[in-house]
Amino acid sequence: MNDHQKLRELAIEASKNSHSPYSNAQVGSAIQMESGQYFSGCNIENSSFGGTVCAERVAIFKAVSQNEKSISKIYVYTKAGWPPCGLCLQVMTEFSDNELEVIIGNEAGDEKKVLIKDLLPLAFTPDTYHTKE
Repeated sequence: MNDHQKLRELAIEASKNSHSPYSNAQVGSAIQMESGQYFSGCNIENSSFGGTVCAERVAIFKAVSQNEKSISKIYVYTKAGWPPCGLCLQVMTEFSDNELEVIIGNEAGDEKKVLIKDLLPLAFTPDTYHTKE
């Protein structure tokens, strides 16, 4: 099984653990880090809505909590093939470069590969803090 297939499989499995009683949208995400390690996550909704965390951020936070801070590839899975939200894209930019490949997959097996720089072209990155005005 190649890296791409493994990411898809992990994302689909993670979506099955989704806690989504409000949207009924089961989202799963899997990331491969530069070290080769994989992490996955699912969306976790909360009745206050502000306490909800997306699958992509769960996977990223799991990786960072294990001292893995450089994402090489990310897969996002929903039945309909939804793209990551803006907040998730912003978090992705913190732990990757602008060439990060974001793979968006759906239940039918359709996939779209997009670079993060194309999804969030004017990202606020760590480099932003180091520019002089």
